Amino acid sequence: MSPRLGYGTNGLTDLRLDDALGLLADLGYDGVGLTLDHMHLDPLAADLPDRTRRVARRLGELGLDVTVETGARYVLDPRRKHGPTLLDPDPEGRAARIELLVTAVRVAADLGAHAVHCFSGVTPEGTDPDTAWKRLKEAMCPVLEAADAAGIPLAVEPEPGHLVSRLADFHRLRDLLGDPEPLGLTLDIGHCQCLETASPADCVREAAPWLCHVQIEDMRRGVHEHLPFGEGEIDFPPVLDALVAIGYRGLTVVELPRHSHAGPEMARRSMEFLRAAGERA
Repeated sequence: MSPRLGYGTNGLTDLRLDDALGLLADLGYDGVGLTLDHMHLDPLAADLPDRTRRVARRLGELGLDVTVETGARYVLDPRRKHGPTLLDPDPEGRAARIELLVTAVRVAADLGAHAVHCFSGVTPEGTDPDTAWKRLKEAMCPVLEAADAAGIPLAVEPEPGHLVSRLADFHRLRDLLGDPEPLGLTLDIGHCQCLETASPADCVREAAPWLCHVQIEDMRRGVHEHLPFGEGEIDFPPVLDALVAIGYRGLTVVELPRHSHAGPEMARRSMEFLRAAGERA
């Protein structure tokens, strides 16, 4: 048994979504991390239910599983990367992000997705930590209610520089919320290498009870830069072995958003690398 591999559409933004999905199926991927964005299933454009049904049919025809990701850079605000977030000082900004995540849950349910990915956001300048955590807790509640009603896990990603940046922060959020059933974890293997004291493989084992989604790429210690495989410092066979050992059967999605200009080649090379690493695991 080996991890079920996917590739993120945020690394294929120069391709039409139909073409991107066809490419991934041809390369042997098991699924796709579908980022809701203006070029790929725009969550703010008209006729979203009809467009979602068409994507669901395409996924079914190709035999691809899916996780819905919500890390589009400018989907809500053309001037602020990833803004507004769940920590935004403006209540209307927070409400816009909440509505996007609730929409993502509905899309995930219609697609038969395994999970919806999300992140906390960076603490705004002038906001003290207690206020940031309070905003996050309050903003997460309606999204978790929607996730619970839809039966779709909401998988929070610890992201370098964000309020929730490490596994310990995820556990703090889980405790604040009372450990709700729909709350899960997105584990980015590169982020483990970047920030965590434990090895990426040990992070996988630690995360096992809450793990709903995995993102994977190479990275160097202390540098938050998503790198093609072999250009960073991660030893991948132990990571892949750990994913198998804990029985994780969700998607392990390649996350190379800054390499869209070479997306098809990156997708091919990534599959070859991970298959070879899996054979050595």
